[in-house]
Amino acid sequence: MLSQLMVLFGFFALVLVSVYWVNRAVVLFDRLIADGHSAGVFLEFSALSLPSVIAVVLPMASFAAAVYVSNRMMGDSELTVVQATGYSPWRLARPVLVFGVIVAVMMSVLTHFLVPASVNQLKEREVEISGSVSARLLREGTFLHPGPGVTFFIRQITPEGELRDVYLSDRRRPSREVTYTAERAYVVQGDEGPRLVMISGLAQTLQVETGTLSTTLFTNFTYDISNLIVQDRDKDLQPRHMSTWDLMTRPAEMAEISGDSIARIGEELHGRFQQALLGLVAALIGFSTLMTGSFSRFGVGRQIVVAIFLLVVVKLVESGVSDPTRNTAMLWPLVYLPSAVGLAISAFLLHLAARPFRPGRALTDPEAAT
Repeated sequence: MLSQLMVLFGFFALVLVSVYWVNRAVVLFDRLIADGHSAGVFLEFSALSLPSVIAVVLPMASFAAAVYVSNRMMGDSELTVVQATGYSPWRLARPVLVFGVIVAVMMSVLTHFLVPASVNQLKEREVEISGSVSARLLREGTFLHPGPGVTFFIRQITPEGELRDVYLSDRRRPSREVTYTAERAYVVQGDEGPRLVMISGLAQTLQVETGTLSTTLFTNFTYDISNLIVQDRDKDLQPRHMSTWDLMTRPAEMAEISGDSIARIGEELHGRFQQALLGLVAALIGFSTLMTGSFSRFGVGRQIVVAIFLLVVVKLVESGVSDPTRNTAMLWPLVYLPSAVGLAISAFLLHLAARPFRPGRALTDPEAAT
């Protein structure tokens, strides 16, 4: 049974990760490619977002695997035969428990190591590429709008980095519009930011109120383009970017660095342990709910619906305790309430499945009838 659970878990995990990753990749593709970044940057960002996606879908994959395997074994009467030999639902739940522990260990590796490292690296790369001049401006044959009221065009970019036939329209001031055209141009890095050096060009200035147009020929002209590139300066670390070890050993320092409260640091720390336990809880809920049903030609569709509903209840409990634990540091034990509720539900359902008396059997018992 454990081997079947692992095989189906791998299948469902692969399918769910693919679905979630494709949805996120589409958003990343639109945002990055629209800003002029290369396919390599897109692949890098997709890879860095993958651990977070896997951490989200693993509990769902464990739940789906437990439900599928239990349903198939009940449909093939395998569980009925095993129970007839004296195995109780508690005994049958042992492989599911071992499977849940394995999933919880996988989740722990993700939540404590891979996810914090990936989101931290992703934040650093976002800051780096947000100020990329080459991605925002240096695209040949395309009219770009790097900012409100600004249009930029380059006909050709040579291998040496020379820009040919440059067009720049600056309409940011309501009273004046300036259009620059140049045969050649270069992007140079100055002390205060990037500069566009235009050579052999023409500047046309239109005074909007009077309608006066003035032209100026120039041999070379330097234009400040640093204000056209809006760089993300938010480099402050958030609790989700920090390692579990730092959250455990230096909570006060981490709270000061992130600008959050000690309660928020504790909620993030214990939330990582709680998230790992969800893989175990989801598997047990899926198995124990199906064990409450008996063999039927119509399947166990009702039990599957109930299992999904119980999983939703656990997630609702998780949402309900997030605000109190985030605001009050002393309430950190509430973070584990969803897992406790899930384990209690599983234990209760296994107890119902193992009870010696079932309603309705008394009518078919000959001794009870006499």
